[in-house]
Amino acid sequence: MYRRYRKGVFGITYSTKPLRYLLLHRELHWKGWEFTKGGKKAREKLEKTCRREIKEETGLKIKKIKRLPFQGKFNYNKKAEQEWKAKGFEYVLFACQVKKDRVKIDKKEHNDYKWCNYSQAMKLLRWPNQKKCLKIVNSFIKQNFKKHKN
Repeated sequence: MYRRYRKGVFGITYSTKPLRYLLLHRELHWKGWEFTKGGKKAREKLEKTCRREIKEETGLKIKKIKRLPFQGKFNYNKKAEQEWKAKGFEYVLFACQVKKDRVKIDKKEHNDYKWCNYSQAMKLLRWPNQKKCLKIVNSFIKQNFKKHKN
């Protein structure tokens, strides 16, 4: 039994005009829709981790990135726990704006992707922590757009 949690990021990737969120369909460890996430390398800053993971998992380059004041953690299933030698994953949340472009998914982890509006994304996401993170990012984006329109 492991006690430590792997440190990393949730990077909620979105594009504007219209506002769409990028969901990836996971194939490794469990099946379902998720956002980009990934573990921090030794001495790597979390923002760099987020940029690297989005590039690796989607091929997209971030235009704007914002670390949001939210973090969480979840426990791994037994197989993932043994693979990572950790009890689970501890993350910091980032909102990552990209230009909506062709996504090049990493076939080792994912087999599909979708650009979704907020309600579509909420229906596809399975885990409560993912839905909570989407809610936080969506509120942040809505507040930001209001500021820029006034």
